[in-house]
Amino acid sequence: MDNPFGKITTLERVLELFHDRMTLMFGGFGGVGSPPALIDGILEKGVCELTLIGNDTGFPDIGIGKLVSRERAVKVIASHIGSNPIAGQLMHDGKLEVEFSPQGILAERIRAGGVGLAAVLSDIGMDNELVSKEKPRVQLGGKDYLIETALTAEVSIVYAKKADEYGNLIYDKSARNTNPLVAMAGEITIAEVEEIVPLGSLNPEEIITPGVFVDYLIPSKGVNWKWAWE
Repeated sequence: MDNPFGKITTLERVLELFHDRMTLMFGGFGGVGSPPALIDGILEKGVCELTLIGNDTGFPDIGIGKLVSRERAVKVIASHIGSNPIAGQLMHDGKLEVEFSPQGILAERIRAGGVGLAAVLSDIGMDNELVSKEKPRVQLGGKDYLIETALTAEVSIVYAKKADEYGNLIYDKSARNTNPLVAMAGEITIAEVEEIVPLGSLNPEEIITPGVFVDYLIPSKGVNWKWAWE
């Protein structure tokens, strides 16, 4: 496989980008669409005190839940943590700060970060303390809104079905979920990919994430766990 853009690399080399107390954004929904090799690599490197941004906290041993359950995160920004009871216990014990954001608003905050907006306005959750706590408000057209700040990260990690040498990405069905948005919002974006094909092999109509958003590609060995619902 040619590597004309220098984006195809190894897990060992991209792990140099991860460090303690960094902000990490991840794709996936309950583990589906989360990059298993990258998550395991971060875990094995011993990176800790992470701020994690993504849809949820996975399951205890699936997806980003592996990092959460082993207390590698100090803060999570997510729409829910219910599928990972360890995350709930850590929050209860004061060991994990959790910022809840309604799922659609969370996605929009990530999208805003990816396109360079500072914030979006929303009237969702204005009467819910968990959602509205400490968020500024603004009035527009006689109506009150919360100011929801955009979300970005030092590194974003995503999982894709196929990529070409430039980093154009195609996702597999529901594994697409939050990955396209997350790929846009990282200062550096790393895609773990099932198959890397030569430039020109992908149908342009099927490409979801343009390669301009992707900095590195690493080959995946596939999902290394059994899904919780099997």
